[in-house]
Amino acid sequence: MANRYNNRELSWLSFNERVLQEAQDESVPLLSRLKFLGIFSNNLDEFTKIRIANLMRLCRTRKDRQHQLLAGYSPQDLLVAANSKADDIQKRFDITYAAILNEMAAEGIFVVNHQELNDEQRAFCREYFAQVIAQRLVPLMLRKGSKMPFLPDGDEYLGVKMSMKDAKTCYAIVRVPVSTACPRFVVLPSAPNRHDVIFIDDIIRLMIDDVFFMFNYDSISAHSFKIMRDAELSIDDDVSKSLFERIAEGVESRRYGSPIRLTYDSEMPSDLLELLAQKLKVDTSMLKPGGKYHLMKDLMKFPNVKPELLTHSPESIQHCHIKPFQSIINEVQQNDIFLNFPYHSFQHVIDFLRESAIDPQVESISITLYRTAEHSKIINALVNAVKNGKRVQVLVELKARFDEEQNIESIDELQRGGVKVIYSLEDLKVHSKIIHVERREGSRLKGYAYVGTGNFNENTARIYGDFGLLTSHKGIVEDVAKVFEFLSCSHKRFKYKHLLVSPYYMRDAFCDMIDRERRNAQKGEAAYIYAKCNSLTDKMIIDKLYEASQAGVKIRLIVRGACCLIPEERGLSDNIKAISIVDKYLEHARLFIFCNGGKEDMYIGSADWMSRNLDRRVEVCVPIVDTDVKKLLKRFFEMQWGDNVKARNLHDQEGNSYANMLGSESPLRSQTALYDYYMKLSDKNTNA
Repeated sequence: MANRYNNRELSWLSFNERVLQEAQDESVPLLSRLKFLGIFSNNLDEFTKIRIANLMRLCRTRKDRQHQLLAGYSPQDLLVAANSKADDIQKRFDITYAAILNEMAAEGIFVVNHQELNDEQRAFCREYFAQVIAQRLVPLMLRKGSKMPFLPDGDEYLGVKMSMKDAKTCYAIVRVPVSTACPRFVVLPSAPNRHDVIFIDDIIRLMIDDVFFMFNYDSISAHSFKIMRDAELSIDDDVSKSLFERIAEGVESRRYGSPIRLTYDSEMPSDLLELLAQKLKVDTSMLKPGGKYHLMKDLMKFPNVKPELLTHSPESIQHCHIKPFQSIINEVQQNDIFLNFPYHSFQHVIDFLRESAIDPQVESISITLYRTAEHSKIINALVNAVKNGKRVQVLVELKARFDEEQNIESIDELQRGGVKVIYSLEDLKVHSKIIHVERREGSRLKGYAYVGTGNFNENTARIYGDFGLLTSHKGIVEDVAKVFEFLSCSHKRFKYKHLLVSPYYMRDAFCDMIDRERRNAQKGEAAYIYAKCNSLTDKMIIDKLYEASQAGVKIRLIVRGACCLIPEERGLSDNIKAISIVDKYLEHARLFIFCNGGKEDMYIGSADWMSRNLDRRVEVCVPIVDTDVKKLLKRFFEMQWGDNVKARNLHDQEGNSYANMLGSESPLRSQTALYDYYMKLSDKNTNA
């Protein structure tokens, strides 16, 4: 083959197309389709600020030959290809949004603008503007000879033009002040069986005369735009400052990142656009015409005016081995507890920490935090543990992209509560999801551990599909304790008997297990690899999988996002099949299964098969040793592999065609089937 790999950026854009497909799927409830459009838009904005910005930096280095990327692209060629594909799917977004608005109208839901209001609605908007919006507006006048105040990205702006007869034209900028107290969408008083909703952008347009009442203009117009900036976090190397101080300064400096794109209302007057581009120091290559509204990620928060048009997720299930108001620690002493969110309740993890916080025999708690909820029950439990005399240490990852500010606030809350906080490592991002609890039992300390695939965040746990393992297995617990010792003393390395830990050991372990399957296949023995992850982009892992496939190893991959491996390619990957599942829950769990001559090795953990996870992050994968949990996880994989409703075939990343891996006519939607499966397990235990 001339090309052995899919390009990462283009493959990721194909993933975002799958998100767009959910918005186009008429079997998805109508208002949930609108929210998928918001997810798509948020994804595309982040892609622009991270991946497109990175390509622009590579282009500026002018070292094309040194930057040959996967699939043979130079930075310049890939920038063109990525922008072209992004533009194409953005056009499909616009078409889909218009179609959904028409369907909403048929259901009595109308997104109206300021020119479509009746007298009652106009009066309502005037009052709403006076009470909610006006106090939050800070208009900025634009003058050709003066410097414009800095405009951070992440906001919607209105560029205003005021034309006067026999006088100069005036220009201004108004930030659309979206917040919890001032939402992007406002529900208007409406006729019976009708729901009218308006963007606050249009309320500002309606009241624009009141904003600029002091100007004697003949005509005024307001046109939306958004500025996007390079999201790379710049951290200076001043050794006199702590990492905490440098991260805090870096977060602030990100607001002042270089502009990479100005998206504007295509009806904006050319003189206003020219002035904005000049003031924002944006060249013509960064200008992107668009529609009347931007920052469409806010569609994720569209008002639930007709709840029956939303996807309703059932209540989370009580784990079959965890009894209400009974000790979780006592249960973990007897059996490993496997949790699969959001099917199982994340409250079990919170309750494990709450129990540890008040259990007189518990002496210490250690945990890693990557992303937490805004009002975190996890943090509350940890602070409560300190009040109850426990030693509590928390590793907070300061470099979690776009969550740095939240994590800085979490550190402040933890330290005020007396918790010992370990800052993230200077040169490694700590992405592992682990807890270690020490409990005095008789004359000895006994350890308990949790290893998961998702963040300790009770909000995202409702919509992210993740795994977690609670265990008292002596070897695993000792290895988890070693990880925390490494995080406390990063100059020390440890040997781990059970865990796979990056950046020092995980890559070699995965490569060895893939090679073992290859050797077994060459000897005519049974050999297979089943893997589920978010992204598969690491060249070494991909090459190892190709070699295993060519030796006869049967490989099944479930990859949600970017997949640089090309499956089902003759002579290269004949024995590799790959699918992607995009559904109401975000597939976030990682699972790796190796045949091992019939004695399966099985791991769950925080790492994807990406270079950053294997080489530049602290990640933890835990072996599954409990026979019942192994059977359950194997069943999980089989159900997802059999999905013929929401699975796409990754052999066709361009078309994102739906897969029917079992060749069955009976529909199998794995997320629904898994909920039913766990419910039956819970009912069976309840009735026993």
